[in-house]
Amino acid sequence: MKFIDDIPRIWKRAYLLLCFWYAINYAVGTFLEWKLETPNTYIFWNALYLFEALCILIVAIFFYCNLLFKYNIYIQVAGHTAGVMMYFLTMGTLSYYLEDYVEGFVYFENWKDHLVQLLKWEGLHFHDQYIITIAVYYVIRYFDGQQKQEHEKSELNIKNREMQISLLKSQINPHFLFNTLNSINTLIGSSKEQARRVITQLSDIFRYALDSHGDQMVRLIHELDFIDNYIRIQQVRFGDRLKFVKQVDFSCLSVYIPPMILQPLVENSVKYGIAPKDDGGTIVLTIKRFNNMIFFEVKDDGLGSKAKKVMDGSSSGVGLKNTDQRLKSIFGASSGLRIRSNEWGYSVSFFIPFEEALSETQAEPENQQTLNKAG
Repeated sequence: MKFIDDIPRIWKRAYLLLCFWYAINYAVGTFLEWKLETPNTYIFWNALYLFEALCILIVAIFFYCNLLFKYNIYIQVAGHTAGVMMYFLTMGTLSYYLEDYVEGFVYFENWKDHLVQLLKWEGLHFHDQYIITIAVYYVIRYFDGQQKQEHEKSELNIKNREMQISLLKSQINPHFLFNTLNSINTLIGSSKEQARRVITQLSDIFRYALDSHGDQMVRLIHELDFIDNYIRIQQVRFGDRLKFVKQVDFSCLSVYIPPMILQPLVENSVKYGIAPKDDGGTIVLTIKRFNNMIFFEVKDDGLGSKAKKVMDGSSSGVGLKNTDQRLKSIFGASSGLRIRSNEWGYSVSFFIPFEEALSETQAEPENQQTLNKAG
């Protein structure tokens, strides 16, 4: 039946385990009663009928719990208080029918006396059956809820990563492409060789951006190659007004970082720090290792706090914000961007944990020095 197939496996298992547990209880209890008190075989039949009723009522209790679960805790408590009484009356009445009614005790007073007698001892088993069943229900609902939360959280993370990577790829904005194409158009008339180099660099930039994935990490050395291509293209446009200096610890070159994590920071400096300044300026990229952390900083000596626009290196206004969210999502809240601005320039920095990675530089101690390279 399709209805049964639609029931989650965990509920089917819970039902079968409860029935198995009560089957053992009824079998042991009935055998001891037959052996010690009532040596008549009819008690086995009575126990079987009660067990069958119990198995049916477990299903009803599960559905009843599911109905009450939609309401607040007070309604649930009141509902289960009424439920345990109804369960006792149902099982008690069936017990009365099997033990007394068929023997000729058919009056209301007989029924009442039987239930009062049950309340002294045997009726406690009926209460326990109801309580244990609803306890199993709530335990399953709790863990099922936890699992659903984890699943929803995982799906949310995936969607968040997809959104971030879409924003990431949009950060190489149309203005950059438009200006680069204009530069290429100018170079074709004066230096075809340089024009070809710019086309190759632009191609490498877009290939790197398109190959980037949300969960993919790249080696720092590849990210730096990407930044170099980006800066070289910008230098075609700005000429000597744009200078670029890298101060990179060789021991960090093989660590893995999120792709295009530095590009919005560099673009921010170019667009709002250096470009509006008549005499241009210098962008300094610093990457150093401090024990188990790696420090990244992009700073410039451009307009800084004198800049007229909000400093965010993307046409969509999400460059730094997106970078900050990506860092926090991957490395934790402490890895968020730290931004400083004054009249002498602008600085954006962050830390990420250093993880030992396969690195050729680890086998070459003599290379544990700082690279100072002018762009």
